[in-house]
Amino acid sequence: MQKSEPESVPATRPLEARNFRADRGDAGQRLDLVLVRHLADRPEISRNQIQNWIDAGRVTIDGKAAGKAADRVPAGAEVSVLLPILAPRPAPEAEEGALEILYEDEHFLALNKPPGLVVHPNRSEAKGTLLNALLWRFRSAGEPGIPHLVQRLDRGTSGLLLVAKRPAMHAALAKALRAERAEKEYLAICYGRPPRSAGKINLRIDRHPTVRGRRVAYPADGVLGQESLTLFETVALGGGLSVVRCILMTGRTHQIRVHLAALGVPIVGDPLYGEPGWSALRDPELSALCRDLPRQALHAFRLRFVHPATRSPLALEAPLPDDLQKLVNRIGEENTPGFRLDSW
Repeated sequence: MQKSEPESVPATRPLEARNFRADRGDAGQRLDLVLVRHLADRPEISRNQIQNWIDAGRVTIDGKAAGKAADRVPAGAEVSVLLPILAPRPAPEAEEGALEILYEDEHFLALNKPPGLVVHPNRSEAKGTLLNALLWRFRSAGEPGIPHLVQRLDRGTSGLLLVAKRPAMHAALAKALRAERAEKEYLAICYGRPPRSAGKINLRIDRHPTVRGRRVAYPADGVLGQESLTLFETVALGGGLSVVRCILMTGRTHQIRVHLAALGVPIVGDPLYGEPGWSALRDPELSALCRDLPRQALHAFRLRFVHPATRSPLALEAPLPDDLQKLVNRIGEENTPGFRLDSW
């Protein structure tokens, strides 16, 4: 019987071929999971859709139509899938909005992003993002061109974000942050106590095979996922919580959140990788602060790098927002008197 186009993607919708060669991490894995991994840039595509496409004959392996979703993919195989072409997104609009600027020169500016703010417009949120407010500021200041975001922070993560004023500076800043001398420091407030006071978390990270938007950690000596390294130091303890300083040595999606959860100290308020552990805390004030926190307790605290234009060392710091400052103050007052972030 001839296979028909799945109802989720009408036959009249234009399609384009996506081709890739199966790597070592794909070898022996289910075809539908391999496709989920390689279509990471299309988060709107569900595993169920992919299975329908396989049934409809829109997926080939080495030029032959794939049999079923559970087929295992051999290493080195040429895989092709016909995808619906996305409609072009409208250009983001300039919107007036508050921006906390920590540093600015003719080349770039540094912002302190508040928690809860989406950085870049997407298909479900085209307005009210950080980029919309940046476009307004660039227009008001007479800056030519458009702002170029050098990093991305999750909606729930606060802190330092660099914005280049020219495409060339965007590339130069990205390179400067990858340099060996650069440091990207984060502050995380976690449930529990790390198994050691300081060290490194060396675990590979990849997309979760079945849960959209989630990442999963794999052993460092394995083949699945991308190499990921986080340095950490416990800077305060008390009341069942730990204040952990993290330095990113790589820049994977959700890296700190995944790594700390794998270490056994999930970040307070993390909706993907944590548990609501506030009820187990003995200090009622700490418990209430954790219960009421509407986001993960993660803050991009410091950046140290060499300015690409001046070649001078530059250190930038974003003060903690009120919600995390209250948690840190409570831990410091009750358990580690004299603790201050500037003592790191």
